[in-house]
Amino acid sequence: MKRCQNRVFEMHHPRMNNEVPPPRPVNSTVELFCGIGGFRVAADRLGLRTVWANDLSDLASKVYRDHFGSDELHEGDINALLDSVPPHDLLTGGFPCQPFSAAGKKEGTRDPRGTLFQSIVDVLRRHTPSFFVLENVKRLLTMEGGSHFATVLSALSGLGYLVEWRVLNAKHFGLAQNRERVVLLGTRTDPGSADAVDIGASLRLAGELDLVAGPRGIRSLLAERSAWKSLDRRIVKFPSWGVAMDGRFLGCDLPHFAVARPAAYLRDVLETAPSHEYDYTRQTLNRLHQNEAVDRFVNGVEIISNQAGGARMGYTIFGIGGLAPTLTASTSRHYERYKVGEAYRRLTPIEYARLQGFSDDHCSAVAGYDQYMLLGNAVPPPMVEWVLGQIVTSRSLPRDLPAIQQPELFDV
Repeated sequence: MKRCQNRVFEMHHPRMNNEVPPPRPVNSTVELFCGIGGFRVAADRLGLRTVWANDLSDLASKVYRDHFGSDELHEGDINALLDSVPPHDLLTGGFPCQPFSAAGKKEGTRDPRGTLFQSIVDVLRRHTPSFFVLENVKRLLTMEGGSHFATVLSALSGLGYLVEWRVLNAKHFGLAQNRERVVLLGTRTDPGSADAVDIGASLRLAGELDLVAGPRGIRSLLAERSAWKSLDRRIVKFPSWGVAMDGRFLGCDLPHFAVARPAAYLRDVLETAPSHEYDYTRQTLNRLHQNEAVDRFVNGVEIISNQAGGARMGYTIFGIGGLAPTLTASTSRHYERYKVGEAYRRLTPIEYARLQGFSDDHCSAVAGYDQYMLLGNAVPPPMVEWVLGQIVTSRSLPRDLPAIQQPELFDV
């Protein structure tokens, strides 16, 4: 992080109203790349009406229809269905992250055309909903030296949206899982009024206590858009939180999440008497003698032992006194084993559902083996319910914040 030294800046926070102006009414949602309906569960809980949803997967669509009915679901290639997407107030989706192609010789830019992300851009351009909420893996912030995320921010902010992003963790929403995801929230700005947007009053993913715990001066920089970085320049790694508008961005790492819920533990979500089919086989148990003891917590996950420093993932033994590691759609991760009492077993599909914040029977329409993949690829409903709640409800912020006298201005 660079510093401007030998200067003293008188920092004043941007003027903020006592209460954020009520957001434009949000009633209808469209869910792209819906999977088994993580965003749909959250929208239903908040009283939002999903008018259209899409996914290419037969298995995911089967679960979606079983749980929500078939009226809104349109199964198939999104690019072939764009003309059927209706007007809506809010667009949601956990979009696949395909590589973007190089665009000419200009360093730091990529071309999203021909990717599934482009379908999101097309829907936003056609219908200009008031808001969008998108979700992806944390690695998006650093892929190809940040060029992928720069492309995403450039495309979205270029459509007339103030884009705010933040890395959120499922463990902060009452789930016993260490699962970090980057969430992007877009707020439509009126044409020609971008310069008049009160950025501070428009924030939804970072509260006042979060910003106070961040780098000094970050509040003041929100109002100084000329000091924001251009998305055209090379950025090796994007920070965990930030805002973007009209091809420029400001961001920093925020270590504090003020509204985090109390910690949950893996032991609290386990089934009391699961089938013995989930137990270790005798052959695999014999291989545990090759494990090396670890006996420590890593990112809240209790690791009892492993082989090759964890490289042989199928032989890592986890404890149940902390969080579960990140659930994924990868088949190899479904066979990770846990020590429960004196037994060693893998998690059940029901336990996967609980760790993601779904009901026990959410994926009952498909075989247990397939449930692992579908649940591991889903967005946790409690996480995105909080995000959507930031849109459909207003929140209060203090009117007057003290000026900050500081010798250094952080270039974030």
